[in-house]
Amino acid sequence: MKRMCWMSADKENGDKILHLDEGSSWTPYYSSPHAIPDHPIPGGSKGWATYLHLKDKGWTLVREEE
Repeated sequence: MKRMCWMSADKENGDKILHLDEGSSWTPYYSSPHAIPDHPIPGGSKGWATYLHLKDKGWTLVREEE
């Protein structure tokens, strides 16, 4: 199963970015061949465009605790 999760990018400021589980471990979305460019919106969520794209492809969003 292909899974996605919003995880902390930086433990100091608490900002979250999309991470993908492609079988071996969680990796930031921008390191994946599935990543697509972020929307050019100042302050927008990092990985939102990739999330929408992969959601339509059947990927599942899970909580960070899982």
